[in-house]
Amino acid sequence: MAGVTDLPFRHLCRRMGAGLVVAEMLTADHRLWHTRKSQLRMVHADEPEPRMVQIAGGDPQMLAEAARLNAERGAQIIDINMGCPAKKVCNKAAGSALLKDEALVADILNAVVQAVDVPVTLKIRTGWCQDSRNGVTVARLAESCGIAALAVHGRTRADGFRGEAEYDTLAAIKAAVSIPVFANGDIDSPAKAAAVLAHTGADAVMIGRAAQGRPWIFREIDHYLREGKLLSPPPLAEVRQLLLEHLAALHAFYGKEQGARIARKHVGWYLAQQPGGQNFRKEFNTIDSAEQQVEALSKYFNHLSEITEVAA
Repeated sequence: MAGVTDLPFRHLCRRMGAGLVVAEMLTADHRLWHTRKSQLRMVHADEPEPRMVQIAGGDPQMLAEAARLNAERGAQIIDINMGCPAKKVCNKAAGSALLKDEALVADILNAVVQAVDVPVTLKIRTGWCQDSRNGVTVARLAESCGIAALAVHGRTRADGFRGEAEYDTLAAIKAAVSIPVFANGDIDSPAKAAAVLAHTGADAVMIGRAAQGRPWIFREIDHYLREGKLLSPPPLAEVRQLLLEHLAALHAFYGKEQGARIARKHVGWYLAQQPGGQNFRKEFNTIDSAEQQVEALSKYFNHLSEITEVAA
């Protein structure tokens, strides 16, 4: 979720009921941390605890040093990414590419766990490819190395995000270890969350893409799991308020110019299912001014309100 789970979005997701949020993936090569992008990924101002930082790389000592430096800067949980399927990550023998080399996985996990006094968690996929689903082996290895919890995406690296996630491997992983297991992949509704938890026995679900433009999914899932009832969708007025607050937070965090560029994708996600949302997105993407973005969104929602009133 690099490029998505920045500080403004994490704040919003926590507000909407997420029990734990993870910062954007950060390279383990601290020599690259001087860039503005990396510096912003390391900002945790006023972030609710526990503060969780995710690191990625393929060198055990480099990852250990990155974990140590982040812990010194306030990280309370270190998460190691061995689940990212992106080619630019896997081509550097990081992310889910590491699942091919179980010996290297063990070296990395041992090095990072020994480098810090805070809990270390791990994100993996079910394996490298359909013929090499070694998720159970890696999970047992992780537990033996001292990993505190494990998140598992129900696809292999070769799958990318194609097809449907499968949960049988997740169930097998949960049965094989005693540490908490978080189920991930295609969980996009309260009913799906409940079904995946029942099928896998997982301790929690991890939501990624389904929260883009729909941060209230966390409270919907939480309510359904506790009460067995669906919450009503948020009214248009609340969606408007949340989006405008998110927009203001992006402008403040990144600066008006960069914040306006980054806001475009979030606005597209929010409005994907709204009447006229696709056409408005094309117009919105041409706006460079933060102030004009706010004005355009306000006019769009005023129009939606008028349409709703007429329909009612």
